[in-house]
Amino acid sequence: MDYQAAHESIVGQLADFARNAHFSECVIGLSGGLDSTVVAVLCAEAFGSSSVHGVLMPGPYSSDASSEDALEVARNLEIPTTTISITGAYDAFARALAPTMGEDFAGVASENTQARCRMVVLMALSNAYGWMLVNTGNRSEAYMGYSTLYGDTAGAFAPLGSMFKTDVFAFARYLNERYVAQGKIAPIPQRVIDKPPSAELAPDQTDEEGLGIGYAELDRILAGHFDAGLGADVLASQSMSAAQVDDVLSRARKYAYKRTMLPPAAVLP
Repeated sequence: MDYQAAHESIVGQLADFARNAHFSECVIGLSGGLDSTVVAVLCAEAFGSSSVHGVLMPGPYSSDASSEDALEVARNLEIPTTTISITGAYDAFARALAPTMGEDFAGVASENTQARCRMVVLMALSNAYGWMLVNTGNRSEAYMGYSTLYGDTAGAFAPLGSMFKTDVFAFARYLNERYVAQGKIAPIPQRVIDKPPSAELAPDQTDEEGLGIGYAELDRILAGHFDAGLGADVLASQSMSAAQVDDVLSRARKYAYKRTMLPPAAVLP
């Protein structure tokens, strides 16, 4: 991928989308993770730093390190931030649902409720101040259904929606190199790039464990099938696990309905 061309194109599309929709400011959830950090960089360029509103929303399983990373990103980009904990809101939902769900309020139900609490916060701010909510999802998660409907799938526009996760990692490194070459501070802390991606919706959770496959192999399968048109048998012959290929493609088919409800994504050049 030509990351310079992708960068210029995504920033332009994001700015055009906002202008056409009559938005001059935006709001994003800042988790301290890679995707939201990269989107913060893109939003700062498209809107101007003072017009980007970063919201930290720690929950029951959020780490202090993630909040520190999010705040460092905001400082590097000169983005104003606010912190609104979702723990109280999540606890209220847990109490309200307990009589009906009892011990069943765990796992996916619990995790998705946390994600939806965050989107309630972001949409409330969007409604109150007229800020455009920018989505932070990527293409790998979209194919695998690794996102929460009416939660982290919310947003008006998805700058990274056409980019696989492995490309987001490479794109982050490109952005840092670009800023340093211009005599500016690298906006993305190395710790954000190095740490295992996690939604922090459960104890010791990591994305790759939840997906059951590493992003590098996942993206090889997804790109091979959906971009290159390779069948499962061909992919399996390319030193990939036939069982993993079948599982990935099965999940991609299963969660096609989710992708119909995603916000428009930037088109890569």
